[in-house]
Amino acid sequence: MTEFDVPSAAALQAATDATLEDLPRVAVARRHREPETVDDVAAATRSAIDDITGLEDLEPGSSVAITAGSRGIHDMPNVLETTVSVLQDRGLEPFVVAAMGSHGGATAAGQRETLAALGVTEASLGCEIRTSMTVDQVGSDTLERPVYAAQDATDADAILLANRVKPHTDFTGPVESGLCKMAVVGLGKHRGAESLHNAGLAGDFSEVIRERAAILFSALPIVGGVALIENARDRAAHIEGVAADRILEREPELLERARETLPTLPVDDLDLLVLDELGKDVSGTGMDTNVVGRMQFHGESEPDRPAITRIYARSITPASHGNALGIGLADFVHRDVLEELALEDMYVNIVTSGEPNRAKLPFVVPDDETALLLSCSTTGVDDPGDLRFARIQNTMHPDELVVSEPVARELRDRPDVTVGELRPLAVIDGRLAEAPYASGTETDDTG
Repeated sequence: MTEFDVPSAAALQAATDATLEDLPRVAVARRHREPETVDDVAAATRSAIDDITGLEDLEPGSSVAITAGSRGIHDMPNVLETTVSVLQDRGLEPFVVAAMGSHGGATAAGQRETLAALGVTEASLGCEIRTSMTVDQVGSDTLERPVYAAQDATDADAILLANRVKPHTDFTGPVESGLCKMAVVGLGKHRGAESLHNAGLAGDFSEVIRERAAILFSALPIVGGVALIENARDRAAHIEGVAADRILEREPELLERARETLPTLPVDDLDLLVLDELGKDVSGTGMDTNVVGRMQFHGESEPDRPAITRIYARSITPASHGNALGIGLADFVHRDVLEELALEDMYVNIVTSGEPNRAKLPFVVPDDETALLLSCSTTGVDDPGDLRFARIQNTMHPDELVVSEPVARELRDRPDVTVGELRPLAVIDGRLAEAPYASGTETDDTG
């Protein structure tokens, strides 16, 4: 992004009476869970594929398009690699098709690069990856808007969907993020995603996805899907194969199960939440709206909890390649984020999704110290020593955090949370020290 002037730390800090010495001490806090976990992802995937009976009807040599999205799903590369291997053992010819709407800058090269950043490559899969952005119109919805699907998939003898089922970050309903959305938005490429979001803004997103998914299930050789539910530690908690004619019925049930495992912060009242990073591999919105309690999406009401007054984002994940979608959900952002920002990719993504609020630039600060001190003046806190703040790596990992003393006192009463020793906030040359949760120890500085 083009360089521009950011006010100096001295100038901004002169606007507040707070100093670092006024801020509360901090401690490492960890929530302990015993989540359901799939012990053998490959074995569970093989079992899931066995349950998709439509695959058994395919002739040897039939081509099968397997979807791969743009989310950072820890066990999805294993699921995809196993799926490819199983289908090859059956004498079929699987290939993976990039199914991520407009992500990757809405280009074939960008979508291939996005998959590679997630560990999904032709070498790792043992099959071809196709990333063409060409689509076919396969039908129209009740609003007479076109329904698209990737030509790479429509040319195949069969299509097998693969995706994580979880609550969406834009809307709520019986179908949110999952197999139906993978078919409608993922396989729809740029044109399909844009058409879906335009229709969703005019109606109900969940119902529009269900309607369009039904059209695709009827028009395309979709045999079923492999659905993955993650636990609060981003590992597979459940893997299931669902035949195409059962997806619309089964996915709402899987979504309810996924809601129970959704990772959230152990505290729901904060003056400031510091995110070490935001990114497309963390969430489709850069930060999970279910974790931060902000939607800022057309027609959707804001959740009551958690109540977080200010959010400060420090960086973009490398896998995002500069796409900082969701930056508009933050109140403060480090200047480094803007220096890494790929506006074109983010804007293409935003135009497709239909909500420009999430691409608005927040208050830009030159360093971490300035963000912390300015938060004292912008949250209504009378005494900086009472500032309730928490710092996490990203919204995928809300169970490991650094918290200020007021929050630490509260969390000590929870049986599922351990709180370490209180120490002075560590800021070196304006920058927060490396957080202990990055290494899983409590021996580093806790800033």
